[in-house]
Amino acid sequence: MLPHAACARYGLIGLPLAFAAIPLYVVLPAHYGQQLGVPLAWLGAVLLLTRLADALIDPLLGRWVDRLLQRPRAGGRWMAWACVLLVAGFVAVFFPQVAGEQALLLWCGLTVMFTFLAYSLATVLHLAWGTRLGGEPRQRTRLVAWREGCGLVGVVTANVLATQAGPGWTAVTLALTLGLGVALLMRAPQPLAAQSAPVAVAASLSLPWQGAGFRRLMTVFLLNGIASAIPATLVLFFIQDRLDAMAYAPAFLGGYFLVGALSVPWWVRCIARIGPMRAWALGMGLSVMGFVGVLTLDAGDVAAFGLVCLATGWALGADLTAPGTLLTGVVHRAGHHGQAEGAYAGWWHWATKLNLALAAGVALPALQWLGYAPGARDSDALWALTLAYGALPCGLKLLALAACWRWRGHAALAS
Repeated sequence: MLPHAACARYGLIGLPLAFAAIPLYVVLPAHYGQQLGVPLAWLGAVLLLTRLADALIDPLLGRWVDRLLQRPRAGGRWMAWACVLLVAGFVAVFFPQVAGEQALLLWCGLTVMFTFLAYSLATVLHLAWGTRLGGEPRQRTRLVAWREGCGLVGVVTANVLATQAGPGWTAVTLALTLGLGVALLMRAPQPLAAQSAPVAVAASLSLPWQGAGFRRLMTVFLLNGIASAIPATLVLFFIQDRLDAMAYAPAFLGGYFLVGALSVPWWVRCIARIGPMRAWALGMGLSVMGFVGVLTLDAGDVAAFGLVCLATGWALGADLTAPGTLLTGVVHRAGHHGQAEGAYAGWWHWATKLNLALAAGVALPALQWLGYAPGARDSDALWALTLAYGALPCGLKLLALAACWRWRGHAALAS
């Protein structure tokens, strides 16, 4: 089994990649909607279209990554280029050089697409790299834990900088940490090329979906992912208008992600004891119990919402460790280790983006249709915001739990 030091060199670039994701997926809607005055309905439509278009690229990137990983050291070189482009796109997104609603929407769409492409290449390559390292279940969980644990540290750092220091210092920090992450990844264990002939290029795109294990795992992942993406999209609106506590936003988000990071070692042990699918289901149940409390909150309920953040933050650790462990197991059981990890990683990242696209593209226009707009004080509008932020995720989590129960004994999801 790989030592922790080797896993750390692989996983540490997860910190800046997750660092970039928080501003792009959580801060961006509020930045354009609240600070730049772009209408929510149009902003939601732009984010939906760009994220859907970006998600369609991921399976193609995954197929290309499989070819890339057949060449020694090529993965590290391309990771470096992807990170350079990611920094350039990030700066362009948060520092628009145009004015006016239509020009801002067009700028947002184009720069977000460019940035997402670079981010996707880096993330798919990193995920496929770790999946190809594989190994027995404890090593898989250790690799995932380092990757996702470092990612949570990046999220906490991004939360502080993006809300307190602004996009300028955020961009500088992103550039520095990406450089360090690439340097360490170059010294990490290298994924091995296939000993047999790689999967045919024409078949690699659809190959993951031919296995029942991947299809079933993806069903749970999509349901649970949408349930998590909706609150991520709406959290700043909820804190500002429902709780009237925007000054506490860094503490809420920082506490949520910090507890999530601290919970990772506990969830790793939990997976070793009861298996990844049962541990994941346990985390979903805890998340539902936490989000139910949101429905009772009103303006000024800072302490109560803090408890919700801590409970759901602990549950987050299950979402970060169990799915990646299950995915690696599915690849190995399907007999595609060393051949098609990129194809699996591409579809996996596609699903992650689809979750975020649906959350932004459906929740934001629906809230505007129900009468909510940033800064609203009308009780009906605020109740609509509360239901979208708290009740809808609970319903989707319960559907994901039902899918976990239905497929709990399937061999491909057992380890």
